[in-house]
Amino acid sequence: MKKSFKIYAITWTLAIITFNIISFITPTDKIGSFWVGYTFITSMFIIQLVCSYLFLKQDTKNKVFLHIPIITISYIALFVSIIIGTVFLVVTKFPIWIAIIISLLVTAFYLIAIISMKPAINAIENTDKKVKTKTFFIKSLTIDAQTLTLKSKSNDIKQLSEKVYEAIRYSDPMNNEALTSCESAITLKFKEFEKSVIDDNLELAENISKKLIILINDRNQKCKLLK
Repeated sequence: MKKSFKIYAITWTLAIITFNIISFITPTDKIGSFWVGYTFITSMFIIQLVCSYLFLKQDTKNKVFLHIPIITISYIALFVSIIIGTVFLVVTKFPIWIAIIISLLVTAFYLIAIISMKPAINAIENTDKKVKTKTFFIKSLTIDAQTLTLKSKSNDIKQLSEKVYEAIRYSDPMNNEALTSCESAITLKFKEFEKSVIDDNLELAENISKKLIILINDRNQKCKLLK
């Protein structure tokens, strides 16, 4: 469990203990709407705890950012429930049936608001995953090309490697099934170029780099046509 949630759990525990102490030492009759208000506030504390757990357990900044609306609503729900519930705790002669209806309506409203956000968040996360998958080829090749510049033994070879790296780096990152054959050709040609660089074969590296850059430019042109 993450440290942030442990700190929150301690704070939450102290808060609900304080709430219970204040509720039961206050000189009011523990009858009627008192128990409705008590149950209502306690329920909202539990809902807020669950929402905070889901929020704080996230491993990436992106997921935490996406779940901010949920955690915000849970805090608002807790704040509103404390205000409404306090009225029921203090005014014990408040009609029980009205107190129950109000509590149920408020709880239902916030639960629906929280639950309705989940599909939207999942949709955004799925889209993000798809984008990462579609940009993997160029990003991966960019890393390989950058690494290859460090393996270059001579200045001339290094300059060729940097040209290839720049060509790949500024290529359109988006992928498409129609580009499969083109990307396969780039992958094979890059392996040939990589071998020529490691072998420090300037003439061969120069020849292959030109062909590789042509293939990369061809892919970029096809990317434009697919948009």
